[in-house]
Amino acid sequence: MGIFHKIKVGERIISPIDWEMNPDLSFGTFESWGGRERVRNNDECVYYFFVDNWEEKPKLCLMERAIKHAIVLAEILAPLDLLENCVKGQGTSSRFEKSYAVNDEVKEWLIANVLDGGDSDLIVPQVEAFIPLEDMGPSLPSGETHTFDGSVVKLPTEHQIINDEDLQGILKKRGLFDKENNPDGKFENSFVDTGNTGTVLDQKTSLLWQRGGLDIGSARTINRNIEALNKEGFAGFNDWRLPTLEEAMSLMELEKNSKDQFLNLCFSKEQPFVFVAAQRKPGGYWFVDYKQGRAFWSSGTIPGGFARLVRSA
Repeated sequence: MGIFHKIKVGERIISPIDWEMNPDLSFGTFESWGGRERVRNNDECVYYFFVDNWEEKPKLCLMERAIKHAIVLAEILAPLDLLENCVKGQGTSSRFEKSYAVNDEVKEWLIANVLDGGDSDLIVPQVEAFIPLEDMGPSLPSGETHTFDGSVVKLPTEHQIINDEDLQGILKKRGLFDKENNPDGKFENSFVDTGNTGTVLDQKTSLLWQRGGLDIGSARTINRNIEALNKEGFAGFNDWRLPTLEEAMSLMELEKNSKDQFLNLCFSKEQPFVFVAAQRKPGGYWFVDYKQGRAFWSSGTIPGGFARLVRSA
């Protein structure tokens, strides 16, 4: 029943308070890894309290969280010993993890002293720590209701050896746009919302994609990180893999988006060029570069590459 508690911050009435939300769940829900909640639209907000322990003394904050922003709306002047006990109860944490969920004692204190017309002097409004989150574009149609009426295209899924002279033929065969090697290519996707903020489904290819991906690393590091991600069961699956050249190139748009990449806005800008499941003889790895709009090869170790993973849906 506590979910309907209210708090007044300035002239705003904030409600409901989500007592189950916390900084860890917030990251998983609203950013690239997906999470327990299904965020229905870009304007949906969640309000929760957390303990900020980044400075010398912990403080209690009210957060407004959405797809495109994270704002601390107010600091709550809670007793210091109450917050210190909450922090102690978190156990050992790394220096990168200093924002904590509130415990039952903090929740009870808030209900008794602050919420629903409590002491307004304990509420210090402050719109700070604005975190500009990436624009992931307009809402996509729901995969549960959208019907794809075109022909499904099955792209190769297995690791390949591709030599320089093979590239143009591969691109032309599938009608895949490459600014240098097939500028007349045009592959029209049919992206739909999966209900998980970390993934998107292309109904044309029956491929489920990460909206974000893996950070830059060597081929060995990327493969190790894929194994770890599959053990964790990202988005409920454990068969994520590198895309083939054709699969990665199927995402290429004809023009750059507002994030300076040849991609649909539903994909993150943080993976500008990605490894694909293809190598070159006598040596080298193939990549797809969404910033330059092309496929290219390199050693794969210097400087390495990013990864956007895929699975056959």
